[in-house]
Amino acid sequence: MRRTDPGEGHGPVRYGPPLPGDGLPVLPELSAVLSAAASRADAHPVGGAPALLEAACGYWTRRGLPCVPDQVAAGPGAPALLLALTAALAGDGSDVLVPRPCPAWWAPYARILGRPAFHVPTPAEGGGVPDPYALLETVRRVRAEGGDPRLLVLSVADDPTATVTPPELLHETVEAATAEGLHLVSDETWRDTLHAPHDTVLLSPAEMWPDQVTVVTDLAGALLPPGWPAAVARFPATDRGRHLHARVLDILTALGARLPAPVAAAAGYALDEPPPVIERREATVRLHARVAAAAHAAVVAAGALARPPQAGRHLYVDLGPLREPLAAQGVGDAQELEDLLTARLGMPAPGGHRFGDDLGALRVRLATGPLLGVTDEERTECLTSPEPLELPHVQRALISLRSAFDDLRDDAQRWEPPR
Repeated sequence: MRRTDPGEGHGPVRYGPPLPGDGLPVLPELSAVLSAAASRADAHPVGGAPALLEAACGYWTRRGLPCVPDQVAAGPGAPALLLALTAALAGDGSDVLVPRPCPAWWAPYARILGRPAFHVPTPAEGGGVPDPYALLETVRRVRAEGGDPRLLVLSVADDPTATVTPPELLHETVEAATAEGLHLVSDETWRDTLHAPHDTVLLSPAEMWPDQVTVVTDLAGALLPPGWPAAVARFPATDRGRHLHARVLDILTALGARLPAPVAAAAGYALDEPPPVIERREATVRLHARVAAAAHAAVVAAGALARPPQAGRHLYVDLGPLREPLAAQGVGDAQELEDLLTARLGMPAPGGHRFGDDLGALRVRLATGPLLGVTDEERTECLTSPEPLELPHVQRALISLRSAFDDLRDDAQRWEPPR
C-alpha cells in the first residue's frame, strides 16, 4: 500500500488542502450585499478600493492594531497576499522560515519563487509559533550553510493544530526573530474563532514589535465563505513598511490579483462587523467549539493524542500510539493514514505531511464542518438549536467518528501482548 510517488491518484502533496470551511449556508445579509454589487462592471483597483481599506482599518483598530488605509492592501485570498509578500521580502536569494507543522498553503509560495522554506519545530504546548531556541538554532544553521533567512511566517491561532500561542512564548519567539533581523508575517486568519474568548489571551506579534510585523487575515476564517476569496494585509507604519506595501502592490498588479467588485463589497460589509455578521460569527464559533470538543473526546478515548482545540474548525490528531495495529492494515505513514481515515470517515482527513510534518508521523487534521450535516437545512438547524450535539444528524456523525477510532483502539488492544 505504501507509495513512493505522492502524486499517484492524489496530486502532489505540496498542494492543499484548503482552509476548513464552516459547513454552513451563506449569511443572507452577505448574499444580499454581493447580489446588489453583481451588476457593477467596473474593475476593483489592485490592493482594494478606499471603502474596503477603511473597513479593514476599522476592523484592526477594534483589535488594538490601529492603522490608516496607506498601510493596508487587499487581495483575492491570503495565498495571493503571501505570495506577494514572499516575493517582496525573500525573492532576491533570501530564505523563508515556517513552523512545523504549518498551514498547507504557506511553503509552496517560497518554492514557486525558487526559495527553500525551512521548517522550525514548535513547542509541545502548541503549534503556529516556533520554539524560540529552535528558531535561533535554525537561523544559525542556515547562515552557516550560506543561506540568508529574512522572513518568518507564523500564526498565533493555528491551522492545523487549532491551538493558541501563550503570550509569554510568543514574546520570546518574536524577540528572538526580530533580534536576528527577520521580518514577521503574522497569519491571523483564525483570531476571531477562539472557542473560549474570555479565557484565552490572544496577542498579535504586531502589538509587540509593530515595526517588523505584517499581519495577514483571510476573511474565510470568520467573515466570508471560502468560495469568496478575500484577504487583507496590514503593513508597519515605517519607511520600510511603506516600501514593502508599494512593492506588494506592484506584484499584485503584475499578477492581476484584484478582488471582484461583488466580493469586495461583501468583504467591506463583513469587515465593518454589523450586528448580523457578529451574531453569525459568534453562533458559528460556539457551534464549532462544541463539536470540536466532542470530536476531541472521541479520538482521545480511542487512544490517539490531540491537543484540546482552542480555535478554528478543526483538530490535529496523532495516531502514533496506534502504530502497530495501523501497520497491520498497511498504514505506515501519513499518506496511508489519510487514505484509511478518509475512506472510513467519509470526509477529508489530510495527513500531517501536507502541513510540513514528517511523512512517517501518523498525524491528520480533522475538520468539524462535515459533522454538521449534509443539507443546508441540517446545518442551519445546528446554528439555531440550543443543543446541537443532540440533533440526530450530528449524533450520527459523531457516532461514526467514534466508531472509526474505537475500531482502531480495539485493534490496538488485540495487539497488546498478554500480561
